[in-house]
Amino acid sequence: MEKRIIELEKKLSFQDHEIEKLNEVITEHQKRIDELEKMVVQLKAHQQSGSLVKDVENEEPPPHY
Repeated sequence: MEKRIIELEKKLSFQDHEIEKLNEVITEHQKRIDELEKMVVQLKAHQQSGSLVKDVENEEPPPHY
């Protein structure tokens, strides 16, 4: 009976350790997702402001014309 309890305690300890590692990975992934979401919002705002695309009227023709 004591052996079984010891084995169960070992398994529980291992599971606790693995859960802690998975939690760290999830936390890091969430931080990265948050950063990427901010970048997307900034890119959308930049695109909507029109500063990514030049006006065709103001653009010079290429040198071979």
